[in-house]
Amino acid sequence: MPDWLWAALALVLIVEGILPFAAPALWRETFRKLIEMSDGQIRFIGLIALLLGVAGLAVFGRA
Repeated sequence: MPDWLWAALALVLIVEGILPFAAPALWRETFRKLIEMSDGQIRFIGLIALLLGVAGLAVFGRA
């Protein structure tokens, strides 16, 4: 795999690890609320995350 892909995966792990490290109780409560959501709500959140990621790459990906 190219080095930039490994760096991107490492950044994902860093971002994903911030909340459980800094505020485990808040992370647990957030997860509890997520489990109670319907599939449609979770898909919508995923869609928004994907669109924000694509927009971020379009804006900031021009290195």
